[in-house]
Amino acid sequence: MAQRSTHRSLGGRTAVPVLLAAGLAMSACGNQAGPADEGGAPEVTDALAATYDGGILVIDGATLEVVEDIPLDGFNRLNPAGDGTHVLVSTSSGFRVLDAAGAELSDDEFEAPEPGHVVHHAGRTVLFSDGTGEITIIDPNDLGDGLPDTETHTTEEPHHGVAVELENGELLVTLGDEDERPGIQVLDADGEEVTRTEDCPGVHGEATARDEAVIVGCEDGLVIYQDGDITKVDSPDDYGRIGNQAGDEESPYVLGDYKTDPDAELERPERVSVTDTENGDLELVDLGTSYSFRSLGRGPDGDGLVLGTDGALHRIDMESAEVTDSYPVIDDWTEPIEWQDARPTLFVRDRTAYVTDPGENMLYAVDTGSGEVTGETELPEAPNEFTGLATG
Repeated sequence: MAQRSTHRSLGGRTAVPVLLAAGLAMSACGNQAGPADEGGAPEVTDALAATYDGGILVIDGATLEVVEDIPLDGFNRLNPAGDGTHVLVSTSSGFRVLDAAGAELSDDEFEAPEPGHVVHHAGRTVLFSDGTGEITIIDPNDLGDGLPDTETHTTEEPHHGVAVELENGELLVTLGDEDERPGIQVLDADGEEVTRTEDCPGVHGEATARDEAVIVGCEDGLVIYQDGDITKVDSPDDYGRIGNQAGDEESPYVLGDYKTDPDAELERPERVSVTDTENGDLELVDLGTSYSFRSLGRGPDGDGLVLGTDGALHRIDMESAEVTDSYPVIDDWTEPIEWQDARPTLFVRDRTAYVTDPGENMLYAVDTGSGEVTGETELPEAPNEFTGLATG
């Protein structure tokens, strides 16, 4: 496939083209890989993927069997590409393309020093390089036959940030540099600024909700961008940090973490935030247990799901902001100090919540409605990052 890049400037600065390292060509395939030819790629149904120290496990979502063990050195992260087939693997140098449905890791890579957030929305997938502030936008359906055409942009300064492309072509992007991250700006399809706010200290993370409300966390609450307007929602505490969030594009509610100690080496909060994007109401829900940044998810009916350090999966009714059920899944655990270290992780797909237990090398499948453990398997390695392909 021919490669083409288009560029526009952010904040009056000319974009630098993304460097694309062309590698192995890959054949695009559907959500479920077809039967393997003799000596060909294995068949993977509703693929799941887990990193471990030294590689990536590709797991069949129906049987929970490990289909492929792919060696890969370093600390790597996993991001669904948004096409139901591929996963983008954040390595030390960029985003590599994993055909999870075909259980093949390509040499194709979007070069990105300090690769950060990957966001899929409105049919587009946006990659953010913390090291350069460069943003790469792709149509994920073009993955699979070399690297696709890209559109690239650059932020005013490099920083740990995130960007989202909206249905009308607007680009929401964080503002910041190596010292501070004060807010967000929104640009139109021509790169002209629509609006901005610098009233969001420590900006981090994003989620989208119904009617294309985009929520971004701050150290004192959050901001909501919708229909050309930015709304600030204050935390009930002077320092009430919201960073990691789980949205549902059919629901007006967003689930977020909530921390109140700016001096903690590692705060282990026991409350989560529930924000109604229609009216800006923010409620706090006491779980009675702590959790980690890999603990948040959403159920098929929009319920919030949180994997607690008590080993239970807690279900939250988002409208009432109340815990309605708690399902025991694994033993108690303690969040490690280093964020890169393995800890139990939650990934939700349709009506199944997948829970990893790296201390026991276990993977569990849990029915989100009943809390029944419907499947379990022992993995050959301790899982760290965990994700899966979308189905349907």
